[in-house]
Order: sequence, then C-alpha cells, then structure tokens
Amino acid sequence: MNSLIVISVVAFCILLLLLFGASVKPLKWIGQACIKLIVGALLLFFFNMIGSHFSLHIPINFITAAVSGFLGLPGLAALVAIDQLILQ
Repeated sequence: MNSLIVISVVAFCILLLLLFGASVKPLKWIGQACIKLIVGALLLFFFNMIGSHFSLHIPINFITAAVSGFLGLPGLAALVAIDQLILQ
C-alpha cells in the first residue's frame, strides 16, 4: 500500500477525532482494564514472594495477570489450584 494513502487515512482519522471528540466511555473501560492488569501483576508478585517459602510459583504473564486482576483472590486461588493439581 502506498505510504501517502496510509498517512492520509491516519490524518483523516485524527481530524475526525479532533472535530467530533472521542467518546469517554471506551477510554474509561480501557483505563480500568489497564489498572486491573497492573493490580493482578502486583498480586502475583506478592504471592510469589510469599509462596517461595512454600515452593509455590505462578508465572507473571498477560493471561495470569488478567485472571488474577479481573477475578481477584478467587482467580489467584484458581491459578494455584491449576498449577498444583493439573500441571504437577
């Protein structure tokens, strides 16, 4: 694809956003999802610090952070159960 066409389309989209504004609700949802992912990663980090004394370790990646962030402590418990009962 010609780079001039791509630049024109991107400029047109930016112009539309500047004229009509972006909807706040999707941006709010994206922000909340990012915060939940960060909280999930922190929850896993602290669990791994405490769990190292008991030979428990859950890898910190996008999927495990999403599960523990969106589901909270029950999600973390499910990850531990999956790790202990299914994977080992």
